[in-house]
Amino acid sequence: RRRRSRKGLNRRTLPSRSSRISMAALKTLLVALAASQAAAFGVANLRMSAERGLVRIGTRGSPLALAQAHETKRRLGEAFPELAEDGAVEIVTIMTKGDAILDKALSEIGGKGLFTKELDVSLLNKEVDICVHSMKDVPTWLVPGTVLPCNLPREDTRDAFISEKATNIAGLPDGSLVGSASLRRQAQILAINPTLKVVNFRGNVQTRLRKLNEGVVDATLLALAGLNRMDMSHVATSVLEYEEILPAVAQGAIGIQCREDDDMSLKYIAALTCAQTKTAVDCERAFLSTLDGNCRTPIAGQARVLPDGQLFFEGLIATPDGTKLYRTQRT
Repeated sequence: RRRRSRKGLNRRTLPSRSSRISMAALKTLLVALAASQAAAFGVANLRMSAERGLVRIGTRGSPLALAQAHETKRRLGEAFPELAEDGAVEIVTIMTKGDAILDKALSEIGGKGLFTKELDVSLLNKEVDICVHSMKDVPTWLVPGTVLPCNLPREDTRDAFISEKATNIAGLPDGSLVGSASLRRQAQILAINPTLKVVNFRGNVQTRLRKLNEGVVDATLLALAGLNRMDMSHVATSVLEYEEILPAVAQGAIGIQCREDDDMSLKYIAALTCAQTKTAVDCERAFLSTLDGNCRTPIAGQARVLPDGQLFFEGLIATPDGTKLYRTQRT
């Protein structure tokens, strides 16, 4: 009886050949099911990516910032057919501290980083995939976990002079009010004519032009690059050459930032980089970093690659009142 019991137990414990075949078939079925579920998950992910866009561009909400974001979107679509499809690239507007506080000078509310911090946070939180910046607003340091490997082809780096009272700074009557929030511009304006009064002048391009038309100031200076990108160059009374006003470091350049571990975004933006622009911008930012410059220091710099391949650089540092101004050139 014990032997039968053990024999019976063995029969119940050991699977038959037919049951072993069934188990093999079941295993195959489970593998196929897992593959099917994985494929379905992948399709769902692709569908979700398509719904939110393959690339989400973070940008400030000013007309100029949006124009730069749309330029980036257009270039991505030209370089990658999949990004030319409707909805493939999404533009996400983000309010920054610099946009929110307009009644104080930049130097009073924090200087550099005022127009980038909130974009950095959105990038690190994966709410956006890339961020598009005016390079002159970007600190010389980047937040850990991010890189800025791309500069689009640069626009005209000069400043535009806008006024109904004169055709240039030297022609303004003594005591005229010039609107500018930039210490760089202030120092160089006062070096030309110490009797002029430079007053804080914040807001986007349209806001500043409206204030000028309302007579709040007699003249103002704007980056020609911004006017060109918004098809508004006609509002410039004249264009100021470098001998008169040296531009801000990285003025006229657009930078694209992403997470350092985001291989897809890195691939996309690498195709958009202008090597000559990046070389010049890197040179200017190295100059600014060496001087530990910020919005509280009047510093200017402009670099360009010459036809013979050499890099020409001109830099300036001054006191805010323009009484001391030091300028140098290197090739």
